[in-house]
Amino acid sequence: MTRNPLPEILPVYPLREQVVFPHMVLPLFVSPTGMATIDTVLRSDSHLFGVSWCSAPSEPIFFEDLATVGTLCRINQIIRFPDGGCKVIIEGVQRIRLLAPTQMTPAILARVNEIAEENGSGLVAEALAQSVNALLKIALAYGRPLPGDVLKMIDQLEDPGRLADLVAVYLNLPLKEQQRLLELLNPIERLKEVYLLLTSEVQKIQVRGEVQIDMAKRLGRTQKEFLLREQLKQIQEELGDEDPRQSEMAELRRRIAAANMPEEVAKVAEKELARLERINPASPEYTVARTYLDYLCNMPWQRSSEELHDLPFAQRVLDEDHYDLKEVKERILEHLAVRSLRPQSRGPILCFVGPPGVGKTSLGRSIARAMGRKFIRISLGGMRDEAEIRGHRRTYIGALPGRIVQEIVRADSNNPVFMLDEVDKIGQDFRGDPASALLEVLDPEQNNTFTDHYLDLPFDLSRVMFITTANLLDPVPHPLKDRMEVISLAGYGDEEKEQIAFTYLIPKQIEETGLADAAPEFTPAAVAHLIRDYTREAGVRGLERQIASICRKLAKERTLGSNTRHSITPETVEELLGPRKYFADVAAEVDRVGVVTGLAWTETGGDIIFVEASRMAGKKELLLTGSLGEVMQESAKAALSYVRAHTADFAIDPAIFENSDIHIHVPSGATPKDGPSAGITIAVALISLLSQRPARRNVAMTGELTLSGRILPIGGVKEKILAARRAGVTTVILPEHNREQLRDLDPQLLTGLDLRCVTTVAEAVEAALLPATET
Repeated sequence: MTRNPLPEILPVYPLREQVVFPHMVLPLFVSPTGMATIDTVLRSDSHLFGVSWCSAPSEPIFFEDLATVGTLCRINQIIRFPDGGCKVIIEGVQRIRLLAPTQMTPAILARVNEIAEENGSGLVAEALAQSVNALLKIALAYGRPLPGDVLKMIDQLEDPGRLADLVAVYLNLPLKEQQRLLELLNPIERLKEVYLLLTSEVQKIQVRGEVQIDMAKRLGRTQKEFLLREQLKQIQEELGDEDPRQSEMAELRRRIAAANMPEEVAKVAEKELARLERINPASPEYTVARTYLDYLCNMPWQRSSEELHDLPFAQRVLDEDHYDLKEVKERILEHLAVRSLRPQSRGPILCFVGPPGVGKTSLGRSIARAMGRKFIRISLGGMRDEAEIRGHRRTYIGALPGRIVQEIVRADSNNPVFMLDEVDKIGQDFRGDPASALLEVLDPEQNNTFTDHYLDLPFDLSRVMFITTANLLDPVPHPLKDRMEVISLAGYGDEEKEQIAFTYLIPKQIEETGLADAAPEFTPAAVAHLIRDYTREAGVRGLERQIASICRKLAKERTLGSNTRHSITPETVEELLGPRKYFADVAAEVDRVGVVTGLAWTETGGDIIFVEASRMAGKKELLLTGSLGEVMQESAKAALSYVRAHTADFAIDPAIFENSDIHIHVPSGATPKDGPSAGITIAVALISLLSQRPARRNVAMTGELTLSGRILPIGGVKEKILAARRAGVTTVILPEHNREQLRDLDPQLLTGLDLRCVTTVAEAVEAALLPATET
């Protein structure tokens, strides 16, 4: 049969979900929008060019998205639909190549070029055709559906190219694979590819058949067990005797299946359930095994809270709940940014260190709210038993998991924010060391397989964000400290306390005492009066108590109808709370010889100390009183040695030491004191005493002194500056090496203070002592 010459321009119909091979007949459903192409075909010679997409179908159609090789198709039949579309029966004729478009709308017209079919006869083609026939029969034997007329056609085909096209149609290949076969122009190569694909398909069918046989056997056994259980249930219902133990076992089996446990845990749970079914319910072991299975089912092995990575929201939440604390907030936002870029990153182990009342614990709740996680808090203060962390083994009577596992079960989430409060107050006795048990919990490299003694199975704690708090870092063991990122929370200045009071404390107490309907107004002067004269603290806990006391008294007055106050002034504060409780220690004193003001750091924040030096007739002895620690005593001895070695520099008579005793006392004798930072203060007090130069009481100092006269840096700069402001100090002397730390402080905190950074004792003496003639 002679074939009509191929037209240079043909209508193009993009095929969305199929590839047409030559000699293939298939129906084509055309929507009303595609009727323009069909009408163009019917006006010509009933031929069109069927071509697939080389990328995902899109609207509008771009010519570059169409494949370059397609099939010339003949329309054999057309059935029109009432909605404007139609069904078309097309038959593939030959491969042709798409060249360039001549029209894109309403129908696509393009230039095409005929592709000449290569010769594919030979021994290789015959061997491949026989192999393909054999594979098709194997596939048919395993139940692969194949029309009978297709089998006859395959047996009669001698052309390897046509055989490859026909088999490719019935292999259910992906569209890209079909298009690749269509573009293979060498019949032998195309038949080789079809042979390889058919071989893979037959192997899959064989494996699938074996699996189905095995599944049928298992299913038969499962059905048998199911039928037996149903019959047993029916018998029990007929007898009116439902077995509660069987119901309990069925419920446990359902919970185990629904718990989504890891494979290793599921095996242990199934084994324990099988053991439980054999135990007498009256036996104590029954309760132990039952409780253990409850914990395994309740553990959130795969349950997580949906984490928020919204940085603006997190910033807003942190600012709403806490004032300042820029370093902590910045660290949390950095963690959220990393989690948004890499969700599988491990959480940090943060340690908030600071005096009481600065918001360490409440900050953990804010972090959990900002991250969209659940919040857990346990207090480690006074904990002495290592089993509190890791649990007891199930061999003990009344055994339970540790607090870590218990709280995670209670939170029902494997990624909460977990706060370990008061980590510096962990105890230790014969029952073990809880701090050592925390080493695994707080190590990101180990806690992904944390094993509680009770569960005796690994649980992943790496998704938990652990936060610890402490007032002091020194009692925390070094290995535990090394696993944490320490963030210091210093105390608040008076201005910061005022902001916190107006923003958080006053609205909270007004709401809690029922004064919201007609809320009293606290004046700034009243709040400043409360801060300076009724509290002495680094945090704001005492300030909140004083505000709460005022609000309670106002609530009492309002209830009795005796008075209605709308404004709280300093006079109102004194009327409600009584006389002031604290005085500015420095402002109330006068300049004295041998009495110097120093700055100290305590676990409750910064504080001022007075170092008093006195001389009396004696035998060159140094007396130290005031509950001084060993380090502070050594600092006093070093200061005295330095002064004796440099008497000429400070106009001191060397003979004064021959028949004198020196007594150094630090008041508040019942309070233990230690540390090297009082060295410069003691030295200046001795120089003031021996040279009879009065010390300025509005000058406070801190620094470690060496025998050579160098002044070494100290810690707690912010806390000490806050203490100086509270006491009315106007000049603060610091070591020169601490100058860099002043840059990180809020400029408002330094307002009104004269900060002097010194390197020698002479500079400190010049700033702190008055001339001897002014006594």
